Amino acid sequence: MVRSMMSFTELPPSFWGYALEMMAKLLNIAPSKTVPQTPYEIWHAKPASYKFIGYPKETTRYYFYDSVEQKIFISRNAVFLKKGFSSDSRRDEDLIEESSEEPQHDNTTSFEPPVHTNGILVLRRSTRESRVPEKYGFMGLTSQLDNDPKTYGEAMSDIDSDKWLEAMKSEMDSMGSNQVWTIVDPPKGVRPVGCKWVYKRKLGADGEVTAFKARLVVKGYTQRSGVDFEETYSPAAMAKSIRILLAIAAWYDYEIWQMDVKTVFLNGFVEEEIFMDQPEGFTAVGEEQIVCRLQRSIYDLKQAFRS
Repeated sequence: MVRSMMSFTELPPSFWGYALEMMAKLLNIAPSKTVPQTPYEIWHAKPASYKFIGYPKETTRYYFYDSVEQKIFISRNAVFLKKGFSSDSRRDEDLIEESSEEPQHDNTTSFEPPVHTNGILVLRRSTRESRVPEKYGFMGLTSQLDNDPKTYGEAMSDIDSDKWLEAMKSEMDSMGSNQVWTIVDPPKGVRPVGCKWVYKRKLGADGEVTAFKARLVVKGYTQRSGVDFEETYSPAAMAKSIRILLAIAAWYDYEIWQMDVKTVFLNGFVEEEIFMDQPEGFTAVGEEQIVCRLQRSIYDLKQAFRS
């Protein structure tokens, strides 16, 4: 039920807890087919009673106050006890004493207005400080240290330059085996797109380096619309597409296999005529002026996700 509520909103997953709290609230005040009483009424031996306090803006619903949980919420359906009033059984002194216990708000710049989430007005916000669990040890600190090279020059001057060179050779071998490009002379009037190396150290569970990765990517921002590409594509499937696929599989009792395709972008062909600069560090000697004519998609290419 919570998943259904979240699917009809544009809220981020961080609001999942509020949706769960709201759903629990609705279930506690709603009767069921087997038991005519609500869970609240069974537990407290009396029906839930809320106080009407006003009307929300731009809606035909009502504001109610729950004195038990000390929360304000919005509801569309309600039965009003017109002869009853919240102050009938109280003295003026009690009201004054109770009002003095209500939280006071400062008229300062640090005041944060209550946040409306799923019809609930949250009156109190947690002040607990978020900390990294102890089980992660120093992993929280190591994740903040980005010592990976940013350029080819930094990689070659790095203490692990031999590891980076080996990783780049492995990437070039993968490009060659997949026949990603062919070496050609640059056509007249054609401006090739740029490329660069992206380096990353892979860490294990203990924080130790397990592998050195070097990936050759296209500088997609150098591509020109209408010249190097016509359309761009989403890097992931839409949620409704996945739901339709799962529904079809469930209806026909199909089996669904999930797999990871290595170098998936290199399996797609390029329909446009795109020329790319030679990768830095692997330029053919005496042929620095030649370029790479792409035959397959490559990482960060605008149309790479089409494959």
